Amino acid sequence: MDGKPPNSRMILGISAFYHDSAAALVRDGEIVAAAQEERFTRKKHDASFPRHAIEYCLAEGGVNSSELDYAVFYDKPFLKFERLIETYLAFAPRGFASFGMAMPLWTREKLFQKDLLRRELKTLVPGFDSAKRLLFTEHHLSHAAAAFFPSPFEEALILTMDGVGEWATTSAALGLGNRIEIIREIHFPHSLGLLYSAFTYYCGFRVNSGEYKLMGLAPYGTPRYADVIREHLIDVKPDGSFRLDMSYFNYCAGLAMTNARFDALFGGPPRQPEDKLTQRYKDVAASIQAVLEDVILKMARALRKDTGARNLCLAGGVALNCVANGRLLREAGFDEIWIQPAAGDAGCAIGAALAAYHGYLGEPRGDSGTDRMKGSLLGPAFSQTEIENCLRKAGAVYEVLDEARLFASTAEALAAGKAVGWFQGSMEFGPRALGARSILADARSPTMQSTLNLKVKHRESFRPFAPVVTAEAAATWFDLPAESPYMLLVADVLRCDIPAVTHVDTSARVQTVREDQNSRFYALLRAFERRTGCPVLVNTSFNVRGEPIVCTPEDALRCFMGTDIDVLVIGDCCLRKEDQLARTSGEHAQFE
Repeated sequence: MDGKPPNSRMILGISAFYHDSAAALVRDGEIVAAAQEERFTRKKHDASFPRHAIEYCLAEGGVNSSELDYAVFYDKPFLKFERLIETYLAFAPRGFASFGMAMPLWTREKLFQKDLLRRELKTLVPGFDSAKRLLFTEHHLSHAAAAFFPSPFEEALILTMDGVGEWATTSAALGLGNRIEIIREIHFPHSLGLLYSAFTYYCGFRVNSGEYKLMGLAPYGTPRYADVIREHLIDVKPDGSFRLDMSYFNYCAGLAMTNARFDALFGGPPRQPEDKLTQRYKDVAASIQAVLEDVILKMARALRKDTGARNLCLAGGVALNCVANGRLLREAGFDEIWIQPAAGDAGCAIGAALAAYHGYLGEPRGDSGTDRMKGSLLGPAFSQTEIENCLRKAGAVYEVLDEARLFASTAEALAAGKAVGWFQGSMEFGPRALGARSILADARSPTMQSTLNLKVKHRESFRPFAPVVTAEAAATWFDLPAESPYMLLVADVLRCDIPAVTHVDTSARVQTVREDQNSRFYALLRAFERRTGCPVLVNTSFNVRGEPIVCTPEDALRCFMGTDIDVLVIGDCCLRKEDQLARTSGEHAQFE
């Protein structure tokens, strides 16, 4: 990059201090770079100030301290503090224990976040005038901006659903050109995100990271508790607005999500994380998934009718529920749907920067009709020289191949049942691996799902894997009425010969790839199709359970050597596990 052109606007967006801290750089409305802090620190869901992510974004943009116009934080800490105080007062004295634990943290860190941000920015960006150039947006506006401004729509309804921002938990907004107007809100403690998280907790998964496990578990059960949830826990109005009966929940006043009244409704206490998943918990998962889908669908239909909007944008953590998204696409009546791939709080870094550029500065969006997220490939990339230097330093055995041989040999390895680590180009931003930091395998294999879960990913055996398919072949293999470049839509599988990606309910979370989106990944899919007649592969994130997706070549090597991945394709280099083992005689120390 050549730095800042004359009259150009450079804006840094920051999301931090809750979960999934991230940074993003926007130049004149274009997203230049974005990354989550966890990828650099290797701490899953790292919530600390995103120092490494900011350093990457500024370096990628070639920005020095005099060229950065604004830094924008993704929410307003004082409004959040106000909500915390009012909640504890409303639930006193039951909330005293959690109040006593939370207050020291809030007064030490969160209440004085502006000062903390100024100190950190002064260290990272010397000369940046944070007194005048540090801005704050509201949390749901950050989400809405992240959903609408990168979308291809000139106008759209924007639906944001998450746990809670400052006060809002669900909001509807209208986007038109460079303007966003929030038209409706539902406030804490009434929250679809927290309702789903309560069931995540009850089924023994970790809140704020295990919700996707609950979604994956749901097809193994029957929704026999759905009416119990509707009768006791959530009151849904005809327009989709809702209220929760807080007497069953403990997240306002205690240190857990649910309480004894909740337990009694579902026949027992919360599952402990390593306990067996009995049919009761599977049925509970199926029930809350069914209720969530129905509420979201009712809300979206009512908003479409009231606003006349033809396009829908989605953001907030609930928008990562790709089963609900699939129903919205098929049943809500919108012409098109666009979902922010980093729908959780990490994506708010992009939203905060874009909200400042278009809202605060009033700058236009430019031409509509294009997806401005650039395939979400916004993270660090590594040159062939950097990759080979890393491999040589580690003592790895590798072969450098031209593109034709690289794609052909990788396709051959996949067809032979090998698990392939695929490390190419810029890292993905958001929770999904989209063909830059992926583990790939043959979707036709009847044993691949269990093999990958147990021997490669080291995770629960029930967890499904996603298929990736060329865009032009998608309709032959999946009942998918639109492209799904960000793996955020679930569709029925139309053929029986890809069992590794077919969930127990014959559905799959599909990723589609066009050549102009990711040419290398597309070329590999075509090479595999020529070899096997099948344009579908298993695509899962390049990591193991409990670790972030790999970022650097060093990360990829460690994961490759620490798992049963058979082949690593990194840049133009191809590594085979048996070659490494022969070289080291079983000693992997140089890869650690």
